[in-house]
Formats: sequence, structure tokens, C-alpha cells
Amino acid sequence: MDDLPSPLVVEILSRLTDSTDLARCRLVSKTLNFLSHEVGSVNLFCSLSRYLKSRSPETKAHVTPFKAAFNNLVRKTRSLNSISIGVDKSLRNISFDDVDDELDDLYLTDAGFVKEWLPKICGELRKLSISDFWIQSCWRKSEVLSLISSCCNGLMELELKNAWLSVDGLNPMTRLTNLTLEFIRLDDEDLNKVNDCFPSLRVLNLVGVGGLKDPKIRLLHLKSCLWTVSNAPLSLTIFAPNLVKLRLKCIKPKSLVLDTPLLSDFHLSVEEAYGFRVKEFCNLENLRLETSSLHSLLGIFPSGKSIKKLTVDTLKWTEALETRKIGLEALFDVFPNVISLNLGPGAWSEAENCFQKGGLEDRNTMKELTEIVAHLVVYDIEVTLSFIYSILDNCTNLSDMALLLHPKEDSRAASSLISRCTTYRPRVKWRWGMWKEGSKDA
Repeated sequence: MDDLPSPLVVEILSRLTDSTDLARCRLVSKTLNFLSHEVGSVNLFCSLSRYLKSRSPETKAHVTPFKAAFNNLVRKTRSLNSISIGVDKSLRNISFDDVDDELDDLYLTDAGFVKEWLPKICGELRKLSISDFWIQSCWRKSEVLSLISSCCNGLMELELKNAWLSVDGLNPMTRLTNLTLEFIRLDDEDLNKVNDCFPSLRVLNLVGVGGLKDPKIRLLHLKSCLWTVSNAPLSLTIFAPNLVKLRLKCIKPKSLVLDTPLLSDFHLSVEEAYGFRVKEFCNLENLRLETSSLHSLLGIFPSGKSIKKLTVDTLKWTEALETRKIGLEALFDVFPNVISLNLGPGAWSEAENCFQKGGLEDRNTMKELTEIVAHLVVYDIEVTLSFIYSILDNCTNLSDMALLLHPKEDSRAASSLISRCTTYRPRVKWRWGMWKEGSKDA
């Protein structure tokens, strides 16, 4: 190691995913100890094993307190540009009953703790991530946002998780382009402080952020947004003239207002939408819809003539389909130029149910379709085959069809389905696979 050029050694040390290894390297040689202070990034996470050892009477005396270990790592570093500190995801399973309420050894958004190290190393810092221990942080309001905004003038990426955050004293951070708040209780009920103090955001991720009443995102430079919302806010508004990609997951908002004219990739998951108001999506090409009321949502969705790739599924899908009323014809009436269609198990079953009752009406727009991915639930193989044949007959340009079967399907019925489909339309490129709730398609 001593024969390697110093810049190469620093690069190797900077790539360590766990900075506990960096601390160990400091004990190996004087050279490594010296060069370790030149690293550009520090990543330190409290594992479940470390946590349990720090609580056990037999081992806790031999475990360096986590905050002290972190302070030792960053104390003499000279050019840090990235810091990630937090608790491992496995600690989420720890019960409140198993924790001493007064402890704060893993309260990582504690402004007092952050003030010990951040002002000393913030000069070159471009990325900061703090993932707190919810059991210790949920009842302690943190002023860490104010501290970060006053110290880190050059910060470009900020990620905060599992904390209760105050916005008092928050200063504008005009260079910040990426912000992630995950499982946060935020004292900014309308998101006014977020809009005013982070005006240059290009990427915004709000995952499970509580404390919101009438949130409005107003960001002129925003390009990508992930927003998962609880059932508390009654209205949601996004004004982002440059937004290109949006993933929005909400429950039952009474009002949903989107002013996003450049949006091209949209994933909407909503149980019910009482009032859905958007300007026409002139640039939208990729749309994914998940809802418990697909028929109602399609009725108020603006014309989707620009959409080429469509994915549709129903939330809380069950095998009871009597109330389902949406067929493939309704999809093509709203989205006439789709060339790639992906139907989740609920949407496929709903469409097959409609077909069983009234057949499949011919639509000229169906002739644009070239690809289908279908997640099948086979109740009656003859009905399913008739539906597939009807789709093939109507979609004359269809060249690629993927049928994904549930593992519970009878293997002989599945083999028969495959054989009969390939025989009926041999020129189509057939693909077969499996789907399972909560898992990726295989």
C-alpha cells in the first residue's frame, strides 16, 4: 500500500461504503492514518448489531458511543464533500417499549450534536444525509434545518429522514438542487418555507411527510418530484412549469391541481379523486395509473392524445369484480395513441370481466398498439383465451405480447394457455413470466 501513489490511496479510501473500515485503516499505518483525513466522503451507519452491543451490560463498555465515533472520523478531515450518517433500516423494528425514553445517543438530527462537527467541515460539503432513529427523534423537535442553512452555503444535495423538523430560522439555500425528506414531521403546513428557501430545486422527494394541511409546491426549476401523501391534506397543488417526471401517491384528496405543462412521465396512485384539475398534458408520453376507482378517474382525466406508454392497475385489488366497469375500449377512448400497454392484475381482470359481459368493441385506435404486458388471473381458461384472441384480432399491429401468470395457476392450464396462444398467432413475439404481489415480475 505504501508503494501506491497517494491520490490513488485517497480514492480507494473514499470509496469505502462503511467508514468504520476507514477508522480501522487509521490503525494500520501512519501513511493510511494521514491519508484518511484527505477522503472526500464519510458514510457511517449504526447497525443493529452495534446497537444491541451498546445496550448489553456485557458489551456496552467496549462499544464507542456512535456520536463520538462519528466525531472522531470527521474531526481532522480537510476536504469532505459528502457525509452520510444514520441508523440502519433494521432498527425500525425496535419497539418503543424496548427503549429508554431519555436516551439521545442516536438522536442524530439533534442540533447540538450537528453543531459539534458541521461548522468545521462545511466549506467543501456538497451532499449531506442524516437518517435519524425515530424512537428518539419523533418527540424532539429539531432545529437542524436552520443550522444547516446557516453553515452550508455550497450544499447541493440534502437528505433528512425520520425526524421532527422545525423551519424556524431557515435561511435560503440557493445552491441546493436535490432535497429528500422521508418520514418527517414538518412544521411547514403549506410548504411555504420549502418553496421560499429552496428556490433552485431540480429534484424533490417528499415521502411520508406529515404536518401538512394545504400543501402547494411552487418551484420554477423543478424537474423531478416524488411525493407520497397521507390522508390528512384535503388539497394538493403542484405548480412547476419545468417539471418532467412526477410520481404522486395520495389517498382521497378533495382537490388535486397540477400545473405542469412539460410533464412527460407521470405515475399517479390515488384511491379516489374528488376534484381532479389539470391543464392538458401536451408532452405526456409515459403514464402509470393506480386507483381504486379507475372508471371515475378516466371520466375526469384530460385527453391523453400524447401518451404512448400506458400502465394501468387497480388498488386494493380482490377477486370480487362485480362492481368493476372498465373495459379496454374506455382506455383507448381516453388514450387513443397508446403503442405500449401494461395491465396490472386488477385492470386485466376488470377488462376481462367487461369482455365476458359484452365482448370487445372494435376501435380504430387499437390498431396503433404494438406491445401488451398483461398480469393474468385465470378464472376460466376459455374466457381468458377468448379475450386474448379478441385483442389479437382488433390490435392488428400487435407484435409483442407478454403474459405473466400468478404462481397459483395450475401448471397444466398454463401450458395449455401458452400452446394455444402461440398457435393462434405465431407471428407475434410471445413472452411468458410470473407475477406475485409485492414482487418484481419474473
